[in-house]
Amino acid sequence: MVRIGVPLKKFTHWNLEFRRRIQTQKALERKIPLSPSELQYFERLRAEKHRAVERSGEESERKETEKTSGLQVEQIPVEREDREGALPSLPLSIPRYYLDLVGQDPADPLRLQCIPREEEWETEPLSMEDPLADQRYSPVPRLVHRYRDRALILMTDQCAMSCRFCFRRHFTGKGQGIIRQSELDHIISYLKEHPEVKELLLSGGDPLTLSDEKFFAIVDTLRFGRPGIVLRVSSRLPVVLPSRITRRFAFQMRIRQPFWFVLHVNHPKELTPKADVALKRLADAGVPLLSQTVLLKGVNDSVDALEELFRSLTARRVKPYYLFQLDLARGTAHFRVPLEKGITLMRELKNRLSALALPTYALDLPGGGGKVPLVDAPDMTEGEGDWIFRTPDGQEYRYPKE
Repeated sequence: MVRIGVPLKKFTHWNLEFRRRIQTQKALERKIPLSPSELQYFERLRAEKHRAVERSGEESERKETEKTSGLQVEQIPVEREDREGALPSLPLSIPRYYLDLVGQDPADPLRLQCIPREEEWETEPLSMEDPLADQRYSPVPRLVHRYRDRALILMTDQCAMSCRFCFRRHFTGKGQGIIRQSELDHIISYLKEHPEVKELLLSGGDPLTLSDEKFFAIVDTLRFGRPGIVLRVSSRLPVVLPSRITRRFAFQMRIRQPFWFVLHVNHPKELTPKADVALKRLADAGVPLLSQTVLLKGVNDSVDALEELFRSLTARRVKPYYLFQLDLARGTAHFRVPLEKGITLMRELKNRLSALALPTYALDLPGGGGKVPLVDAPDMTEGEGDWIFRTPDGQEYRYPKE
């Protein structure tokens, strides 16, 4: 069996770019002046870290008192509003390449995706830490098996860029690192016991933050353990760090077919000449390319922006695959487009685009109900304050109205 602990012999250009990404407020402010809302986010972050240190000190003092006195000290409960106010923070991470594309306007569509704002600290009743219930559908660590014939592997918790609308912020950047060999062994054992799984999605984090050696060692281990399984890799790197897609990487993908590549892209400005080179290398290597896009308020919630994006992708040999309604992850409500507006946009796009350039507009039902199409959905009804979805097995799921 191929082992995954292969050392990286030398730093490549993309790897150096990855290591030099912006990860602190100080480094960010050297590159771009921050808006009041962006500054307020960092002020709140410092305050929450200070509160966390104070709570840690109080807990340590309580435990020490119990240890020395032999008596159990009553623990003072943290108020509910305090627990909900301190949202799990998504680490700051922006490749310098991507930041160079960002405009000075605080409303720039690329800036909104990568620089945090004070709205991330806002909460709402329906928001969730794990909106797709990944943990509920995880039979073994790092594997999510929600659908009968396909599953997903969390290969790493690292991303080149922390997208501020991330739905998997309960996992991303939380220090779990790259999947371990023992975890991979358990996954392969599970897949052998479940031959109904025909497709495997490689995700995370972003799996392409791994070196070629580690990434393809994992791929080869999976192929050896489950011959014939179709692999899909989902990544944002061709548009946020396009130097990652080297000729060598494209060649390694080519010789490991069948292999599908799903690109996460949200705005036409992300399709730069350097991104074009990355996508061309993959397409020329015979790798089928699909795209997924998240509908985001202020970023791409206009029919003109979406039309330009999907036409541009099609011209680059990328089939627009999914347009997703935003998931109900905590700290992302300011990105949410009303579902009614999304349906209106999609119907207008159907009048402008061919089926080749038109993705499926879909929602991952909150709480792990799976994907449902939103245009002319037969099991979708309008409630008083939310939309109600009923699945074939009789389960009911709700998504808020704006």
